[in-house]
Amino acid sequence: MPKLKTKSGAKKRFGRTASGKVRANVAHKRHRLISKPKQMKRKARGTMTLEKGDANLVLTYMPYMRG
Repeated sequence: MPKLKTKSGAKKRFGRTASGKVRANVAHKRHRLISKPKQMKRKARGTMTLEKGDANLVLTYMPYMRG
């Protein structure tokens, strides 16, 4: 069986938590921040864990993160 390739964009953006959930960065915090509410910018700090359906999609891009 040949080796499976990982999507290079996905390996830069997603990771695993210790409990096995998929971790991702929060969107909408790079530019045009003046027009966004302070509470939105505050909640966008750090990372978030993806929901089950989104995590399953990400895991199709990363075959070696599944097991």
